[in-house]
Amino acid sequence: MPSCPVGIGAGTNSGVGKTSVTIALLHALRRRGLRAQPFKTGPDFLDPTLLSASAGRDCHNLDSWMMGREYIQGLVEKGTADADFAVVEGVMGLYDGVGNSKPAAGSTAELAMILSAPVLLVLDASGMAQSISAVVKGYCELVPGLKVAGVIANRVGSARHAQILSSALESGGLPPLMGAIPKGAFPELPRRHLGLVKAGPDNLSEEILNKFSDAIEKYVSVVAVMASVIKDSSAHAHDHEADPRPAPTDTTRRSHKPRIGLAWDDAFSFYYKDALDLLEAGAELVKFSPMNDPGLPPGLDAVYFGGGYPEEHSAKLAGNAKMLGAVRVFAESGGRIYAECGGLIYLSKGVELADGARREFVGIVPSWTRMNKKLKSLGYVEVILREDSIVG
Repeated sequence: MPSCPVGIGAGTNSGVGKTSVTIALLHALRRRGLRAQPFKTGPDFLDPTLLSASAGRDCHNLDSWMMGREYIQGLVEKGTADADFAVVEGVMGLYDGVGNSKPAAGSTAELAMILSAPVLLVLDASGMAQSISAVVKGYCELVPGLKVAGVIANRVGSARHAQILSSALESGGLPPLMGAIPKGAFPELPRRHLGLVKAGPDNLSEEILNKFSDAIEKYVSVVAVMASVIKDSSAHAHDHEADPRPAPTDTTRRSHKPRIGLAWDDAFSFYYKDALDLLEAGAELVKFSPMNDPGLPPGLDAVYFGGGYPEEHSAKLAGNAKMLGAVRVFAESGGRIYAECGGLIYLSKGVELADGARREFVGIVPSWTRMNKKLKSLGYVEVILREDSIVG
């Protein structure tokens, strides 16, 4: 189980500002000299970059649908070993996940139950007054045993509005209002079709991070949040018996440590931290840039192309003919290549952009990739493999 108190920043639904609240809280804790460990619920590559930048520590993804209870508990125990406090950002609404179980698989609520961690419920209070009681009551009571420690209202209209919200919760015997954040108090985070844009010096500089933490210090009782999470974490941790630890992985030494090239630049950056940690336990990872380097690093046993924004950097990728040729030669000579998402786009014949422009890429995947003007679909998929392979 966690080695420090853990609070989960959950939303009533997407778009209520839970990412901004989590960024602000992490940076506020960091400014106080605390080691705040960030986690992100679900298979998200973008928000973790924002949380890592705000906390100054690597963010880990926690996905109960993909990982399971024991793996999550072990990962959180490892990630919090040297931390003073941990904050988990939820995904979508608190109860949104897969199926109709309560709580739903993969949901923030299921993760809160696995970690025995209290929830800070973030909601959009614009256009809402006493009705906040009905909303919060429903989120508190849908799943027995889930603890909502407090409420943070975002996009509040005035101090009078905040008082109405607070009184409504108090009169209903519900968790307290721990913060009322006015509309526009947080800096705006840029977005694109996959969600928020990954953190960078332009969109999440130290100056911007200070604006986030200044806002939460002004409008949220950070001390009350910390005290509530500490109290509820210690009390709630005894409600569930710890699950058995998973069997240790095979660490048998091999005579040859594989050397794996890792595509890493502005076009390729979507990787899970613990996946890379697992790879590095038995292999040497060598980073290279498909955009800028003239060829692959020498002596590779395999190449890993992760996801990212190859369409955003298509001109530079297509213009690096030496790298394209090197990847083709590596593949044709029997080199092992693993690719996913943007990596598969790069290995295809090329990409057709939303404006119709075409850029030619490696071409070892015999098809073109076309960018749509809007997201087609998003969700979990179960796959049955026809035969055993590297992926299952």
